[in-house]
Amino acid sequence: MAHRVPRDQSLQRVHGVGSLFSAAYGNVGSSIYYALGVVAAFALGLTPLAFMISGLIFACTAATYIEGTVMFPEAGGSASFARHAFNELVSFIAGWGQMLNYIITVAISAFFVPHYLGVFWEPLRTSPGDIIGGIVLIVALALLNIKGTQESARLNLVLAIGDLATQVLLVIVGMILVFSPDTLIGNIDLGVAPTWGDFALGIALGMIAYTGIETISNMSEEAIEPEKSIPRGTAYVVAAVIGLYALLPIIALSAMPVTQGPDGYTTELGTKFAGDPVLGIVENLGLSAGLTDALSIYVGVLAAVILVIATNAGMIGVSRLTFSMGQHRQLPERLRQIHPKFRTPHIAIITFSIVASIALLPGQADLLATMYSFGAMLSFTVAHVSVLWMRRRHSGVERKWKPMGNVRVAGVEIPLTAVFGGLGTFAAWIVVMAMNPVTMAIGLGWMIIGSVVYVAYRRSQDLPIKKTVTVVLPEPLDVEEVEYRSVLVPFEDDPFSELTIGTAARLAARKGRGIHILSLLNVPAHLPIDAPLPRQQEKAQSKIERAKLIGGRRVTGHVQRVRPGQAPKAIIEEAVDIKAVAIVMQLTYRNGTPLYGKTLQGVLGKRPCRVIVAANPLGEEAEGQVAALV
Repeated sequence: MAHRVPRDQSLQRVHGVGSLFSAAYGNVGSSIYYALGVVAAFALGLTPLAFMISGLIFACTAATYIEGTVMFPEAGGSASFARHAFNELVSFIAGWGQMLNYIITVAISAFFVPHYLGVFWEPLRTSPGDIIGGIVLIVALALLNIKGTQESARLNLVLAIGDLATQVLLVIVGMILVFSPDTLIGNIDLGVAPTWGDFALGIALGMIAYTGIETISNMSEEAIEPEKSIPRGTAYVVAAVIGLYALLPIIALSAMPVTQGPDGYTTELGTKFAGDPVLGIVENLGLSAGLTDALSIYVGVLAAVILVIATNAGMIGVSRLTFSMGQHRQLPERLRQIHPKFRTPHIAIITFSIVASIALLPGQADLLATMYSFGAMLSFTVAHVSVLWMRRRHSGVERKWKPMGNVRVAGVEIPLTAVFGGLGTFAAWIVVMAMNPVTMAIGLGWMIIGSVVYVAYRRSQDLPIKKTVTVVLPEPLDVEEVEYRSVLVPFEDDPFSELTIGTAARLAARKGRGIHILSLLNVPAHLPIDAPLPRQQEKAQSKIERAKLIGGRRVTGHVQRVRPGQAPKAIIEEAVDIKAVAIVMQLTYRNGTPLYGKTLQGVLGKRPCRVIVAANPLGEEAEGQVAALV
């Protein structure tokens, strides 16, 4: 017998570089479908330069996120960095800014979906069709998320590759057909078209092109070898997005140059096609009518799908962030309450979906863009400052990844990317407020309301304002002895089976081995892996206790939390860890027909040892049939 250390209840490490890239690019890349028009409305002929400057700031920000995430591979992004660098109050400020980002991401992505679907029905491109369509989409996704949805990493990868290939194709065709250096130079009249103030605002708004950089940070707990996969995945996203934003505006402004009219200097990219700028590129490439129509339909459908996924990702982000903040006692318990049937944070989903719908009501894309920039620049600035401070506070800690360009100041190594990135994001935050008093009022009001709620909640619970306090979760009652060579019996959501335990007990009796129960608790994707699910935890633990009544003292077990679809991997890893000689699983029936579920198929496909399936089509009362699968 040997003492077994309980398995870590953190997320399964299942995401490689491809998964991280596709998830992040699906969020970051979606913004190109509205960012082009929003930025061009202000930066005019300097739109390519505005994107290049904001891209450099984004690259510095990405480096900061990589360093912080590799050092602390946990969900939370800037809020997590601030917690480790400073205290819980600063963490809340960053997290509440992130909350605004997610809400605006939901609103702005949903708002532009009808614009691209306008290729089928023109009224969707204008008000009130776009507003109504966006709100309907938010309501539909809210209902789906309350019921519980799962994102497919494979689908995200396919769509990301398809989206990237489409945009590269547009660049190539545009370079051949419409690219004109003379037109690009003629678009610019420094200080006039655009004014210096509008150009500065264009740079700040250009940061909306990089919505979703928090995605990789929030997936870090699920990343394989995070010190390697996170930098690579982020680097690919940075390269792809910055490359496209350097080229697409050039094509767009060659096809839709800046002109002077009664309203001053404008470009159709920021006026006529402000709601669907990529469709504007397609319609102005000079292709034949039939080819233009076909390509417009393809781009419209692809853009709509990508934006729907981005809207849903924002909603999932709200759910996870709400739970993370609730876990650290930053928000009232009511806000993260779980639905008794669907096990999703329905209160948070409903609340913030209503807020996103309200934000969408004015139908002003520029207001949504500046609001996103307000929250994002605040969060990014906190992230930069936090990483800088962690260099001093945790100077003795080995860092598995550091960006290039570090200087030593007063004995502390300082990353220049964090310095330049922090100055850039802070300057952009100031510009957004200075140029948009309405945005400043709404943004500061949002932060003040959140801070008041935070302080009031903490005081009502007699909790310190700055100290980190987490919700205490039920501890698994499985710290005990386990034989290294044993029989493994996994249970998932299926009911407890005495037949399966009996089969394992007979095998163990013959071979003189122990029995270990792995009771899997599926945690929905909307919730953090350590979300308090007392009813489900108790149900999972009860299977272990019932098995002990049947098998006696040689039965041990523990509850392990997994994401939907991760059960086969968890079972196989457990079998390897305890050096199991056999895995005993039950086969369920429906109307006499055996159901070979995905979990059973997954374990059989990569079995590390003999798998024995306990099958009984007549019910538990009848004598069971046992099939051994080698």
